[in-house]
Amino acid sequence: TAFAAGDPAAAASARWHETRYLEAAAESAAAAAAQMSQQKLLYSVVARGPVVLAEHTAVSGNAHLLAVRILEKTSPDEDVRVSYTQERHMFHVLVSDGITFLVVSEESFGRRIPFGFLEDVRARFTSSYGEAAKGAVAYEFNAAFSKVLAERMLFFATDPAADSINRVAGQVLEVKNIMIENIEKVLERGEKLDLLVDKTEVLQEGALTFRREARRVRQVLWWRSTKLWVVIAAALIGLVYFIMGLSCGFALQDC
Repeated sequence: TAFAAGDPAAAASARWHETRYLEAAAESAAAAAAQMSQQKLLYSVVARGPVVLAEHTAVSGNAHLLAVRILEKTSPDEDVRVSYTQERHMFHVLVSDGITFLVVSEESFGRRIPFGFLEDVRARFTSSYGEAAKGAVAYEFNAAFSKVLAERMLFFATDPAADSINRVAGQVLEVKNIMIENIEKVLERGEKLDLLVDKTEVLQEGALTFRREARRVRQVLWWRSTKLWVVIAAALIGLVYFIMGLSCGFALQDC
């Protein structure tokens, strides 16, 4: 400090070196932090059954060996989303249309971001290779697609926007599921309404039939009643005629 106070040039040089040292330390810390963040996604692979088509590893270790064992045990014939744990690591598997997408992450990294990474990789791989992947040989796409895996692993491990995208995508998926559920409820309610309409039509037809039958019964009863009154009237007339005939003669000549 005394030397710097006596020599302005030396003091400026010392301050410059100190600044550079602090900047270098900050850059080193940032790089270390980025590397640690990147290592949250350790290894990723795209395969057709046990046949590896492309892969990328961010660290050394036996993660790829365990991944290969998981590929051997995973059937490509059924679409699945599943996670396995092994010590402090998680193996996340997405099977879609016969192709298996797998990523190894730190256990503390959770499941949302790794599966967001797998969905992103699945979309890019399908868009690039499509049906060609179903007949490809081992590591056929590794030269080109391993770079994509490396870039997307870095993005999903270090960029805060990746988690935001996954969160929004999850919310959109949740809304979609709710909409589908609501639509199913509406359709179910529509079926119930159709059933009620059918029952109403049946009741209406029954009511019409009942009215027709009631009208027919009333007509039959009216005719019966009319015939009865005609018979009674005829009988009364005959009785009166008989009585008058006894008194006045049946020709009524004496009345």
